[in-house]
Amino acid sequence: MNSIRNTRRRLLGGAGALTASALAPWPLKAAAQAAGSVDLPLANGHRLLAKYPEKRPLIVLTSRPPQLETPWEVFNEGVITPNDAFFVRYHNAGLPFSVDGDAHAIKIGGNAVAKPYALTVAELRSQFKPVDLVAVNQCSGNSRGHFEPRVTGGQLSNGAMGNARWVGVPLKDVLARAEPKNTARQVTFDGLDQALFGGGDFVKALEMGHAMDGEVMIAFQMNGADLPMLNGFPVRLVVPGHYGTYWVKHLSAIEVIDNSFEGFWMRPGYRVPDNDCACVPPGTAPAATRPIGRFNVRSFITSVNDGARVSAGQPLAVRGIAFDGGQGIREVAWSADGGQSWRGAKLGEDLGRYSFREFTFGFTPQAGAHDLRVRAWNRSGQSQPMEALWQPAGYMRNVVESVKIMAA
Repeated sequence: MNSIRNTRRRLLGGAGALTASALAPWPLKAAAQAAGSVDLPLANGHRLLAKYPEKRPLIVLTSRPPQLETPWEVFNEGVITPNDAFFVRYHNAGLPFSVDGDAHAIKIGGNAVAKPYALTVAELRSQFKPVDLVAVNQCSGNSRGHFEPRVTGGQLSNGAMGNARWVGVPLKDVLARAEPKNTARQVTFDGLDQALFGGGDFVKALEMGHAMDGEVMIAFQMNGADLPMLNGFPVRLVVPGHYGTYWVKHLSAIEVIDNSFEGFWMRPGYRVPDNDCACVPPGTAPAATRPIGRFNVRSFITSVNDGARVSAGQPLAVRGIAFDGGQGIREVAWSADGGQSWRGAKLGEDLGRYSFREFTFGFTPQAGAHDLRVRAWNRSGQSQPMEALWQPAGYMRNVVESVKIMAA
């Protein structure tokens, strides 16, 4: 394990550049280095690739604040997403200039605790029992660029997600030391990033019962190493099964409160239609909304791209990934005729109910066009719609995807 002890990492801002100082243990002194471009399968999908400190070339949506999407081929490397390929999403351009990984402190307080205190990362690591968990982090707007009609917001393709093994301390253990009162209703979380261009400080909230469920974690390690700076060094919140908006990076303050937090990023931000499908007819507005919550079911083919040409009469091995909000994937079915007929795929190793689950299937395509589709079910019987659902914020897309190939 790479130790945080006595290390300091720096982000020096300037015209949107991310720069590692000579004192920091970063692989690059330069900020983002141009690394080509890619055309995503969506309207106006031409994107630059850039290599940031601690990262391989990623797809750039914006540089200030950094919004970096994982190239699709990474998801075919395995069910664990490497740290250097993990997507990056910030809301605020005011990133921390310097973080001392050992001395960085989290303040735990609020009007619904009896004993507020401050906890350094060194104390977090030494005074609490660590746990580990494999869990997907997915941006709420993952796949927004594929919505029809189009919606406003960052036009992401499908790469704003990743799966990692997180090591940290259960949030409930940290909160217990502050002795929450019986009046405690919610817990709020703040990080070191600051708003420069509007929107306000990025603060999120969880219900008290959720915060104390034993699974929400203050993580200090990712895939056996310290968190990359751009993924929240030295500590971040991990909220298994829930969209990345709750996974606060560079965690610096936790408050237990006796009311419902109404900050910008909880209301009006990150709301979905308050109905069973979290959807409305295209072009309409929801009558009521609620905070976004758990993932819905998703599945993707990763080994074959849309538009690929393959050899007719030759066996084709296909694999992909599926996941949901924590029930766990029970079944994946595949179709080569656009959903007219279905067969069962083989599931891979189960790394836990919050993880990607690999699936595989094979068939021998005859000459001509084939429309490959996969559909997953979780252990509660929830699945994916054949037709895409719509909402004005562009969240929670989970349609059965179509991968068209030509065999010749």
